[in-house]
Amino acid sequence: MRLAFYGSSLVSAYWNGAATYYRGLLRALAERGYQITFYEPDVYDRQKHRDIDPPSWCRVVVYDGTVEALKRVAQEAAKAEIVVKASGVGFEDELLLAEVMAAADSAALKIFWDVDAPATLADLKAAPDHPLRRALSSLDLVLTYGGGDPVVDAYRVLGARECVPIYNAVDPETHHPVPPDPRFVADLAFLGNRLPDREERVEAFFLEPAQKLWQRRFLLGGSGWHDKSLSPNVAYIGHVPTADHNAFNTTPNAVLNISRASMAENGFSPATRVFEAAGAGACLITDYWEGIELFLKPGEEVLVARDGRDVAELMQKLTAAGAREIGERALRRVLAEHTYAHRAEEVDRVLRRAHRMEAAE
Repeated sequence: MRLAFYGSSLVSAYWNGAATYYRGLLRALAERGYQITFYEPDVYDRQKHRDIDPPSWCRVVVYDGTVEALKRVAQEAAKAEIVVKASGVGFEDELLLAEVMAAADSAALKIFWDVDAPATLADLKAAPDHPLRRALSSLDLVLTYGGGDPVVDAYRVLGARECVPIYNAVDPETHHPVPPDPRFVADLAFLGNRLPDREERVEAFFLEPAQKLWQRRFLLGGSGWHDKSLSPNVAYIGHVPTADHNAFNTTPNAVLNISRASMAENGFSPATRVFEAAGAGACLITDYWEGIELFLKPGEEVLVARDGRDVAELMQKLTAAGAREIGERALRRVLAEHTYAHRAEEVDRVLRRAHRMEAAE
């Protein structure tokens, strides 16, 4: 089936947390026979920071960040049997949704794919006249990056015909164990861009433990932290290209996942970093969020902290051998249950069911 996907970026992970998700899932769908075209706007300097070339399994169309160019690529939706508009494209999202769905063939499956459901739902709740809210009843399906029953129920209440969470996963071809890299030696490392609803939690779960454990080495990666006050034992290395993520995860004794506030509050929203770390065989410490046991077993495959004090205590108890065992168990679990091949099988099943239902109407 021909799939037209309008998203933020496939070829650049720069200020684009959905890149790994898009790549792993769409490549796995391509392997199942889907013919995919990915449309992305040239905004936020992403094209200047490409970290992959356009892949062989997907046609990538980059369009100028102008309304004229947006309308032109939106018309190409008419050629597809499945049309997807993702959240957070980054340029005229509301107009893009309207133009793409208007151009789509009447027989095509029309899908909104939400890669940040808690934030989107908060916007919809605050704005009863939001264009997406008005459009939901005309769409065939809402797919989400995660969120579980709370997100599904919320979307149905707002008028969605159907909502299905498609969780993050690991792509073993791109995220896997590698030899340690001296650049990333640390007792605890955290990788994440500086965002308003994450910063306070980064202070609590990462920077405060660093101040208490002054004899330990902490490593901070991600964009936007250059002017943040850091204790002397925290090394800031800026943006980490995706090509270095495996080494970043494999080298430290442990790596830390800190969910954005909205994700943590909603639950059932494992970040991409969770699976990237597990796929590299890293020992992962994560902040607590409801539903984590669906993906990794706390205490055996992942360590869970409810605050910075927990992080500090876990670090003080964690040995190199213990960290290695946790990472190995996590790797086995995600390869057995949480690869993008598993997710693509689920998406394929959902799309085919939706297509049959659409044809029957």
